[in-house]
Amino acid sequence: MESMRFVIEHLAKSYEKKQVLRDIDFTFESGKIYGLLGRNGAGKTTLFNCLNRDIRADSGSFCLEEDGERREVQPDDIGYVLSTPTVPEFLTGREFLKFFLDIHEGAIADPKPLDAYFDYVSIDPEERDKLMKNYSHGMKNKMQMLINIIARPNILLLDEPLTSLDVVTAEEMKGLLRSLKSDRITIFSTHLLDLAVDLCDEIVLLSHGVLEAVAKSNLDDQEFKEKIIVALKEEAPEGGRP
Repeated sequence: MESMRFVIEHLAKSYEKKQVLRDIDFTFESGKIYGLLGRNGAGKTTLFNCLNRDIRADSGSFCLEEDGERREVQPDDIGYVLSTPTVPEFLTGREFLKFFLDIHEGAIADPKPLDAYFDYVSIDPEERDKLMKNYSHGMKNKMQMLINIIARPNILLLDEPLTSLDVVTAEEMKGLLRSLKSDRITIFSTHLLDLAVDLCDEIVLLSHGVLEAVAKSNLDDQEFKEKIIVALKEEAPEGGRP
């Protein structure tokens, strides 16, 4: 597959008098995990909600570029994994997965047996036929990830998906994300600098409403790390909107 670029140009969003996104101007490339680093309240979720069209940006645009040709981003291009997993809790894991596969029949490349998918994300056999309302936070998160593994969106937005997970589950999820990064654009938001450095190929700082690339090689330098932390500390809270 040819390389793909996700081009965001001059995206801005305000809530009343607070300008959250001032001038987002950035190009993401496929095959990489980008760490979107910003303190709580910096506007990471607002940015994702604009890109997913859950909320309308005040100005600016974004598009996908393939082989030098630009096109509009379609709903199927984007997968969005929320920090608080949202799954239909009245279904079992197996029912949910079967429902998802049924409604996307014909659109899913190389469909596999249901248990093969559960095996892939390490959900134990005895958990697969339980109602998802009884699933742990980590298992619900895995189900969200599984849907995006199957759907293979071109752009994967991950809004602090490892928050509140135990160490083992978090490591499993990191391994999954690394295995999925080829042929897609992965943007992983976090407020944890060490997690961004560990998982991501590129670091992008969201501060004062703009995006700035950070050379990852510099992050080995403790003095440079401290400068990043100072920049995050200087970021004013957004007034309750993430």
